[in-house]
Amino acid sequence: MLVVATSIIQLANGFFGTFVSLRVAIESFDVPGLVLSAYFAGFTFGAFRCNTIIERIGHIRAYAAFAGLVAVAVAMMPLLIGSLAWVVLRAIVGFGCAGLFVTTESWLTAKAQPSERGRVFSIYMVGTFLALALGQLLIIRADIKAAAPFNVIVALFAVALTMVTSARAEPPRVGPEAVLPYGVLARAAPIAVTGCALSGLVGGAFYSLVPAWMQNQGTPRETIALFMLVAVLGGFAFQIPVGRLSDRFDRCIVVAFLGLGFAGTAVVMVFLPRNLAAILPAAVLLGGFMSTLYPVCVAHAHDRMPADRVVAVSGRLILVSGIGSVLGPLIGADLMARFGIDGVFYFMAAAVLLLALVAGFGSLITRPPTQVEAPFAILTPQAGPLAHDPFDPLDGPSHLNDPR
Repeated sequence: MLVVATSIIQLANGFFGTFVSLRVAIESFDVPGLVLSAYFAGFTFGAFRCNTIIERIGHIRAYAAFAGLVAVAVAMMPLLIGSLAWVVLRAIVGFGCAGLFVTTESWLTAKAQPSERGRVFSIYMVGTFLALALGQLLIIRADIKAAAPFNVIVALFAVALTMVTSARAEPPRVGPEAVLPYGVLARAAPIAVTGCALSGLVGGAFYSLVPAWMQNQGTPRETIALFMLVAVLGGFAFQIPVGRLSDRFDRCIVVAFLGLGFAGTAVVMVFLPRNLAAILPAAVLLGGFMSTLYPVCVAHAHDRMPADRVVAVSGRLILVSGIGSVLGPLIGADLMARFGIDGVFYFMAAAVLLLALVAGFGSLITRPPTQVEAPFAILTPQAGPLAHDPFDPLDGPSHLNDPR
């Protein structure tokens, strides 16, 4: 029931991210980049603080509180159309979504037996990716200028809230987390920290700005939905093969190749003809490289840190990625206003090329980890990374859970 409810939330989230990007494009807000990045700011703060709320009131009540918060904020958006109001409301939506995903993943992690955890999270991720993809298809039927899409999103969150609060499953007990001093992670795994920040930067820019630009160019809504759908499915298709490579070879080298692949694809997209036959294959590659950068960097960070710091490390990486996700739309919106979408693609390519160079150089000077390597974990695109659970290597990978 929890997995189904969260899939419904991801359906709403995938639709909402692209829809808001399109709606912002037609509203002509003074600060569109700030409106789009506000979700990531709220998401980052929520991922940083929501564990305290869960510990205080429990999983079921926390889930209800977070879902209700999102529903209220979304319902208010068509009533308060303006830059400042939407910045605040988008931040509230991001905070609530972060809380929902952390609540879900910590619940699944705590209740699943070690021998079943891999299967449980595989089912969870299949539902998540399918829901995100379906959310892009809903754009085709949506009236961007009307209030109806907001009502649909509120209804989906209400359905998920009803399912979880009426379930008979017993929620887990939550204990306090370990504290990780600032600076320790950056010194132990600088490539991982850099990679998470730049992954958030390019992910925030891509999912926030590309649909808006396509809308401004008069691109049919069906084409926008198809492009975003293909990018999401590309991320899904890359997860397992990249994960196997990451577990077999030096993760720094894998990060370097992913960075080079993303940068090259982003530059190529600038010169491709604007037709589906040329753009869609590139979108598959771009989404695949983009969606696998973060989980490989997270696995590399856990290779370098003690096993008892796993939750604290994940929380710190969420914070770093979230900061990047906030800056991405802000910087990208300014570049898009001056240079069009080509400026955004060059910006993303330059950022990830920097990561590739740092990772390639790091693979030459960094000593191999002394502890057992943490397995690669599949992450949800758009929503951003949320939680990571220590996992027995014999049981398979655990799960970590960037439109916005």
